[in-house]
Parts: sequence; structure tokens; C-alpha cells
Amino acid sequence: MKSKNVPTLKSARNQLKVGITMGDPSGIGPLIIARALPQVRPLARFVIIGERRVFNRLPAAGCRFPDTEFIDLNNVSHKNFSFGKIKAEYGRASIEYLDKAMELIRKREIDCLVTGPISKEAVNLAGFRYSGHTEYFAKRLKAKNTVMMLLNRRLKFSLVTRHIPLKAVSGAINKEVLEKTIVITYRALKDLFSIRNPRIVVAGLNPHASDNGVIGKEENLLIKPVLKRLKNKIPGLIGPLSSDIAIAGMAKKKYDCVIAMYHDQALISLKLIDRRSGVNLTLGLPFIRTSPLHGTAFDIAAKDKLADPASLIAAIRLAVRCATNQRKA
Repeated sequence: MKSKNVPTLKSARNQLKVGITMGDPSGIGPLIIARALPQVRPLARFVIIGERRVFNRLPAAGCRFPDTEFIDLNNVSHKNFSFGKIKAEYGRASIEYLDKAMELIRKREIDCLVTGPISKEAVNLAGFRYSGHTEYFAKRLKAKNTVMMLLNRRLKFSLVTRHIPLKAVSGAINKEVLEKTIVITYRALKDLFSIRNPRIVVAGLNPHASDNGVIGKEENLLIKPVLKRLKNKIPGLIGPLSSDIAIAGMAKKKYDCVIAMYHDQALISLKLIDRRSGVNLTLGLPFIRTSPLHGTAFDIAAKDKLADPASLIAAIRLAVRCATNQRKA
């Protein structure tokens, strides 16, 4: 019996067109795209947005893309190009791929988007003040209600705060942002994952979820009042629980998603349990956007035997699944 969340070959090819941005030209993006596409080709039609001559420099394993549209922006100088370098030029190019993807989304020429890894350092060297893809899309779309969801085959997390210093986390958490994160996550679990009655557990910020205010005040002053207010709308909402208890419970399938207070509260567990199936999904956009759960890997950017496309494959599969479910919702 076919899963209701997995589109058939015929329906996917008729309905879905997936855009894939190359990411930083000097990073791992081109190589993992080349290695991933032969494994996901039956799922949908694909449009690669990038630089053709960068792909042509890859090992012979994968610069051919039959039945795949390639939009070549020709925006990388090839005289001194090499993989594994951090340059402003490459940061600018990676943003231009995203700009082109946004244009295709607006024109409805692609249905969803998978983004290759970018270098925050290169992007900032190029003069763009983005701390990541989520912030780029939020600014470009003037989207105030975006949430970063990080997941693998066993775990799902939505982040209350994202790419900020740890010392700034407590000050960045307030009732409004916490409620927004929970509500957007609840809707996404229903619409994108077809979970009828989502079970959401909110992790505490402090050790032991503060032991009722003994170790910090955030749980009692911020988190508990929000959960009390939302409980009638979201019956499956519980917390705050100590983060280790919350994550262990999700791993045992007691919960569908953990609301994490900060970046590494989610990432450590995800990568320890199953980094190869890890995906970054942006919630709150008018389209589905996913990416692999790793960075540019400059040190192995053109080393075919070391590059693992598993996380990108998971990101592509999730984009197709969520876009399909979104149409049904």
C-alpha cells in the first residue's frame, strides 16, 4: 500500500517542479546536487539554479543532468576559481541564486525550493547582512512569522531563537515570539505533515526547566503563561519540560515536535541520532523551502568519495512531501 504522503511518479511529474539552488559555488553544494539527483529524479521535475561551469569542474561522477532544467547565471569568475575558498564573490553569487529562485517562485515556475549550503562568512564579506537562509527569506518577503524547523527521521524541533550568541538567548525570548513559534509549528504539523492532532512539548530554557524557578525565572514568567493561554487551542501542548526529558520523549514517539529555546538545544540531538537524514525546513513562508542540515564543507567540496548527499536527498524528499500535503490541506 502506498503512503498517502508519498506522491506517485505520475502525479509528482505532472504537478511538482522543484527548484534547487547551488549554494556557495566553492562549497559542497554542486557535488552533492550532482550525486543526489540520480536518486531522486522519479519524485518530481527539477530546476537547478547555479553556475554550469562550476559543475563542469566536478569529478566525472556527476555533472550530467538529463531531463533537468539548468538555469546558468554565469556569475562566477573562472580564471582563478577553486573549490574550498571563502570569497566575497562566491557569497554574492550564492545570494544571486536565491534571488533568481525567488523570481521563479513569484512567476510560479517552480513549486517549492531546496537550497544548497551557503557560507555566512562569504555572504557577509559580500556586504549582505544575513545570518542564514531563514533570515534572507524573512527580509526579502517581509515575513514576520518565520520559524526554523530542524528535523530528521526521528526528531522534529522548532526553534524560538536561531543564529544568535548564547548569551543573548534569554533576552530574545518573550511571550509573543514563543506563542508565534508554537502556533506556526502547530499549523505546519497539521498542514505539511498531515498530523491530525499534533502533540507539542515545549523545552525549558534552564536546567531541569528551572525546578519551578529555583534555576532561572524564564519558565515561570514567560513560558508557563503562554502555554496556559494556548492550551485550549492546542490540546496536545505540554511543558515546559527539561530538554533532556522532552527530547527523549519525542524519540520514543510520545510527542511530534519539541519547541527548542535555542539552536544547539536541537542540533546536538539531531546530529547525534541521525545527521544523514537531517533537514532544515522554513515555516511561515508562502512556499516550501528546505535545505540539508550541514554547511558548505569547504574541506571536502570537490572530493567525490567523501561527499555524502544523504541530507540533501532527505531535504528534496521532504520538500516534495510537504508541498504535496500543503496542496491537500
